[in-house]
Amino acid sequence: MEIYLALLVGCFFIVSIYLLLSKYVIRILLGVAILSNAVNLLIFTAGRLNREVPPIIPEALQVPAEATANPLPQALILTAIVISFSFFAFLLVLGFRSFQDLNTDDTDNMRFAEPVDPPPPPEGY
Repeated sequence: MEIYLALLVGCFFIVSIYLLLSKYVIRILLGVAILSNAVNLLIFTAGRLNREVPPIIPEALQVPAEATANPLPQALILTAIVISFSFFAFLLVLGFRSFQDLNTDDTDNMRFAEPVDPPPPPEGY
């Protein structure tokens, strides 16, 4: 089971890197979303995929009597999902505002700070 998830994580990383190298903003945003899902799935796969009992220790024991699930990957993934969703929402609004102001989502045409034909610098003082 882990090998299939590792292959899926690899496919997610390949697709996300391909999308991040695009020159269109919406593709870059989709690449960021897929990359965050790939990282979450990688953490989940690294935390083992065994069907074990939940990490509940009986009151009389100090340590669990049998093997239990590791709650750390699930806690990390839950936190990462919340952070990545808020980050994606921020990037989506930022991309939409840049599209409204510049009328393009092509990063080659977003040269507001660096115009194509800048005025020549002064030749002497």
